[in-house]
Amino acid sequence: MQIQPIQNEYENQIVDLILNIQQKEFNVPITLEDQPDLQDIANFYYKPGGIFLGAFIDEKLVGTIALVKFNAKAGAIRKMFVKKEFRGKEFNIAQQLLEQLVKYSEENGIKDLYLGTVTILQAALRFYERNNFVTIPKETLPVDFPLMKPDNVFCHLKLNP
Repeated sequence: MQIQPIQNEYENQIVDLILNIQQKEFNVPITLEDQPDLQDIANFYYKPGGIFLGAFIDEKLVGTIALVKFNAKAGAIRKMFVKKEFRGKEFNIAQQLLEQLVKYSEENGIKDLYLGTVTILQAALRFYERNNFVTIPKETLPVDFPLMKPDNVFCHLKLNP
């Protein structure tokens, strides 16, 4: 497995992976139109100082994670998805994606990571808890946190100084 920064040249694979998981696997009522960031990765993620990582097995995209840097010291984790058949400890893809994103964040002066998700994604919530994220009320999010419409659970991770 290989993890690397990816941009718009992988747009079709990214959209296919993410929409299939959101719509077909978890019935989240979200469309491509609700996620314009997926069609402009360079400007949405990279330009403000974030990153979009892809995990590949045999040159096929099997996982993603992205960071939206929304102020000088904080970022939002987005687009954390791993194809169903590549989930779990056997492959450890989600863990490696998260570790690379945390490393990138620390190297780029980010002190706080936030994320929003939906209640139905219980395995994802357990994964974040195992990685020291703390569930926080929506009201305590930074005012400039980029909210996504379906999200109803929010988490925070304080990074090492």
